Amino acid sequence: MANIKADEITKILREQIENYQQTVAVEEVGSVISVGDGIARVHGLDRCMAGEMLEFPHGVFGIALNLEEDQVGTVLLGDYTEIREGDTVKRTNKIMSVPVGEALVGRVVDPLGQPLDGKGPILTQHFNPIERLAPGVVDRQPVREPVQTGIKAIDSMIPIGRGQRELIIGDRQTGKTALIVDTILNQRGGDMICIYCAIGQKRSTIAQVVKTLTDHGAMAYSIVVAASAAEPATMQYIAPFAAAAMGEYFRDTKRHAVCFYDDLSKHAQSYREISLLLRRPPGREAFPGDVFFLHSRLLERAAKLNDKLGAGSLTALPVIETQAGDVSAYIPTNVISITDGQIYLEADLFNSGIRPAINAGISVSRVGGNAQIKAMRQVAGTLRLDMAQYRELAAFAQFGSEQLDKATQQQLARGQRLVEILKQDQYQPLPVEKQVLIIFAGANRYLDEVDVADVGRYERELYAFVETNYSGLLQMIRDKKAIDDAVRAEALRALDAFKATFQATAGTKAAATKS
Repeated sequence: MANIKADEITKILREQIENYQQTVAVEEVGSVISVGDGIARVHGLDRCMAGEMLEFPHGVFGIALNLEEDQVGTVLLGDYTEIREGDTVKRTNKIMSVPVGEALVGRVVDPLGQPLDGKGPILTQHFNPIERLAPGVVDRQPVREPVQTGIKAIDSMIPIGRGQRELIIGDRQTGKTALIVDTILNQRGGDMICIYCAIGQKRSTIAQVVKTLTDHGAMAYSIVVAASAAEPATMQYIAPFAAAAMGEYFRDTKRHAVCFYDDLSKHAQSYREISLLLRRPPGREAFPGDVFFLHSRLLERAAKLNDKLGAGSLTALPVIETQAGDVSAYIPTNVISITDGQIYLEADLFNSGIRPAINAGISVSRVGGNAQIKAMRQVAGTLRLDMAQYRELAAFAQFGSEQLDKATQQQLARGQRLVEILKQDQYQPLPVEKQVLIIFAGANRYLDEVDVADVGRYERELYAFVETNYSGLLQMIRDKKAIDDAVRAEALRALDAFKATFQATAGTKAAATKS
């Protein structure tokens, strides 16, 4: 009979217990009940979070939007045609996030941060959730620094500041995207990162914008987030939130970014599609009840942070497409009430050759002169008033201008020239010192004797003349950012000198035409 030693057995058992390691992998899984139109209903995920990423087979991810008693309504991202009823779904315990950081600058990506430009993977360690709370009241400071768009009509009458939300609204084909592209081109050499988010646009349109930015060297400080019309509604829905998350990275690292959402009308339509498929109750025009909150929580993330938080800024320029100029429709009025002003583009002005086709009467910036340099405030103060008076007079004058007194006729003539001054060709943004100079010339009646047809030529030749003969003047305006006595005297001297040469060339051209 074997001799059993109790202490040896105890020692062996103790060693076995000490070295025993049990690794239990706990995964909460559910199964697909039904799937269709980019929506999957999942059973068995009792502890799922709102907005959580869920992992489906075939590398497809989804976002949990509806948390119901016995199931989770999920929107699917990417190619969902492979998903079948009964498939296993895993929780990731992560809220939907996108890659952010320097590596995205110069790239074209989809709303998930995956590259679309064929330039290889995006190498970044930073991720931001697409849904984040906007900075609170205490964390902000007032909008004071200008975002120079390079467009005379905007920088003079409807200024945009860093941290502002300014709506661009108008019918299709009135130049909304052209305004955005010009604004991006004007940031060259500055400290702004531009994020262009295309929602539901044609792929050809997005490709054209990317080509224009590349040709002008603007992709060096730009990110393009593209959710084309061919993408599912779910991708169009998360696109602007992803773009905002990318912009917030720069805002929170003490820098400045501007987001262009082109456009939020299609974004609202994609959200309506998702909501109706999720069986959420429809409201006005079949939009869900929270469509206002959808856009307000997006646009509120634009902010100018206080100095304690680094004074970074995120500016938002959303676009809304109206139908036949109806700004009182549901989505336009919603977004107008959320933003700090709107730039209204009018089809009639566009078709009559006034481009950019900005209606200065309806357009407004609720930040006002705070977002302008002092020099622009000084020269543009009278401009808006003159334009308003001209519009009123022009309405009466169309019934016959012969009976009008001399002062009224002069005001009409002046207004026509101011309209010509504010015209501008595409892809030709102007530095602010040149804008100040031409508006100064208009305000001081130097254009009164120039034919309306010659105003464009006057402006071009004036810039060339001043750069050649009075180059210090533009530098003074740029450095001082105000018109003091010295700048005023130099500007008047330059304009007087140019007036003599311009009249001489105008005279010789007229003589040549007669002969």
